[in-house]
Amino acid sequence: MLIDHWPLLGLRLSTPRLELRLPGEGELAELGELAAGGVHEPDRMPFLVPWTDLPPAARARSVVQHHWLRRGNWSPENWALNLVVFESGQVVGLQTITAQDFAVLRQVSTASWLGTRFQRQGIGTEMRAAVLHLAFAGLNALDAMSGALEDNPSSFTVSMKLGYELDGAERHVVRDRPAIMRRLRLTRARWETHRQVPVSITGLSPCLPMFGLSDHADGLHIRGTGRCRSCS
Repeated sequence: MLIDHWPLLGLRLSTPRLELRLPGEGELAELGELAAGGVHEPDRMPFLVPWTDLPPAARARSVVQHHWLRRGNWSPENWALNLVVFESGQVVGLQTITAQDFAVLRQVSTASWLGTRFQRQGIGTEMRAAVLHLAFAGLNALDAMSGALEDNPSSFTVSMKLGYELDGAERHVVRDRPAIMRRLRLTRARWETHRQVPVSITGLSPCLPMFGLSDHADGLHIRGTGRCRSCS
């Protein structure tokens, strides 16, 4: 079976409202259609790479291609997990967690987007909390990084609620104009004091080698069923 060769297909993150997992082909098509329907107001650009400026059909195709690219380029030293977010079985957005040399650095970065009609409902906070739990409780991360352009207050609101602290600024060019991105960092200690969303993880244990880890890695507490002890 494919899951024997790609165990990430069995990884599930669950919160009271959401499920995060890799999509099937039909669900990936739904994600593309969701992006085609709109992710933000057209008069602003919350992303460093303005992929949402593409026409709707090309935008949907880019989502599908990007998902395939991330799977195809996966290595334990450089990985990106694109988890589709479901609410009551409906595709509502995408939550990504990435890392380079994670087994050594124990640091991840996150990014996400929601379809326009699913925004401002608390989903963004809950889906970020889910991957932070994967990072800290499941993979024993030390830090989680994020960032947001100055004109993206909703992203800052989510980050502050979850305990992130400002970690500097970077200058970029977005739509041929200067833009300031504020970096944010969440330490393990601050995550532990700010977590409020209950999260469960299933199917993690078989995936650990894909993250450059093992069941016996220092500090990991993984049951044979794939559920980490701290997620019980």
